[in-house]
Amino acid sequence: MARITVEDCILRIPNRFELVLAASQRARDISAGGSLTVDRDNDKNPVVALREIAEETVDSEALEQALILSLQRHVEQDEPEEEDTDLITVGEGFGLAGPEAAASGDQTLVEQEIAEDVLAVGEEAVEAGAEISEAPGDEEGTEEEEPEDDSEEIG
Repeated sequence: MARITVEDCILRIPNRFELVLAASQRARDISAGGSLTVDRDNDKNPVVALREIAEETVDSEALEQALILSLQRHVEQDEPEEEDTDLITVGEGFGLAGPEAAASGDQTLVEQEIAEDVLAVGEEAVEAGAEISEAPGDEEGTEEEEPEDDSEEIG
């Protein structure tokens, strides 16, 4: 690169760092097939880019915007903002009528899960050979047995 070309570019873009970024972006554009605005004269793409910047044949603002777009990982798109939706109507779409129904629905789900756990534990105990007696509150159809006398002395 000729020193004269860089010195001419500093007059157009005063910050050397911005100049390097703009020239590299223009060189990438040329490599990608962009049209040249000056004669190539057997120069490489970075030198041609600097000559274009020095002669002001390319728009520096357009180069800056192209550089910003190329460095962005997430391109923001302007979309109209939607109003906040009512949570109750969202809940109705999922089969819930509102906060009260959600709380009662959660409670019944918890009760069902507990019942399933008790059944699973009870079935495992029976498979292991344990005897399961009726619950203390279930006295229908059961006969009261007299307690056995465990007063044997161990000698």
